[in-house]
Amino acid sequence: MKVYIMTDMEGVAGMLNFPNWCLPPERGYPGRYYDLGRELLTREVNAAVEGLFQGGVDKIIVSDGHGPGGINPMLLDPRAELLRGWPSGWPLELDDTFDAVAWVGQHAKAGTRYAHLAHTQSLKYIDQSINGVSVGEFGQFALCASELGIPAIFGSGDEAFCKEATALIPGIVTVAVKRGVQPQDGRDLDTKAYMAHNRGAIHLHPTVARKKIREGAKEAMFQLRTSQGEYGIVKLDPPYERVTIFRPDEPGQPKRIDRATHPTSIAGVLNEPFDPQAQ
Repeated sequence: MKVYIMTDMEGVAGMLNFPNWCLPPERGYPGRYYDLGRELLTREVNAAVEGLFQGGVDKIIVSDGHGPGGINPMLLDPRAELLRGWPSGWPLELDDTFDAVAWVGQHAKAGTRYAHLAHTQSLKYIDQSINGVSVGEFGQFALCASELGIPAIFGSGDEAFCKEATALIPGIVTVAVKRGVQPQDGRDLDTKAYMAHNRGAIHLHPTVARKKIREGAKEAMFQLRTSQGEYGIVKLDPPYERVTIFRPDEPGQPKRIDRATHPTSIAGVLNEPFDPQAQ
């Protein structure tokens, strides 16, 4: 059994905000606790790795999906291999040699109420949809996996992400490690204002979060082994259309919309370039 783990930072317990925890000083942000944030993520990943191995996995690839990097290689469980960089674009080096995909540290898609640090790719996104189905970073990769026949079995992150994952992939095992407290979706905010919009949350203690992740990952493997039919798969019919709505960079500017199509492939439509004027 071979599992691909996609990781991100914003959905980790104890990750409090963008500028101090998720973004490094070399990118022009304070980054006071960025290294601690990388440790928190890596230890949550290790908990998932432990649970997956307890559930019968033979090989794990951990993909560092955070823009400036989120995994501390020295702290990563030595049984896992680390992937950083996707030269071919979507599906991000995933292929049919994998038996399942999982997520650790995942956040909800842009514009989600009661989410923590929610966004899609960048803070510029208001929404992205494929064939009318609104998706965030989780949904994009889950659809790519489904296209290859690979089930999505586990995800940890904030409570809003867990609800998003379950809505798209019924039966997926999820673990909520914190819950956002912002009731507004922020769709009408400009990019700068949106960064500060959904930074309020109530967190589990990191050790409690890791215990739950370990147990959840083990449960996900049991569910995969005992499931019948196409568990963890969601299908959309071709052709595929990607519609992305971008928020204004400054107050008073208009929203921008980009459209792309592909006749046969979800990964293909995700790889279509954006109109520079829309971005």
